[in-house]
Amino acid sequence: MSYASYVIAAYAVFAIVLGWDFVSTRLQILRQLRAARRRQSRDAARARPKRSMEVQ
Repeated sequence: MSYASYVIAAYAVFAIVLGWDFVSTRLQILRQLRAARRRQSRDAARARPKRSMEVQ
């Protein structure tokens, strides 16, 4: 392997790892946001008073 191919391979690995780090971070953020929204809607539903038939 020549020096040029070594440098090209090193940059290619760096770009792949950098891209994977970016994508995995975005996916983790989206997953956490979705979980927070679901938790918020569950808490809001739990806080709502239940309407009974007698009140109507």
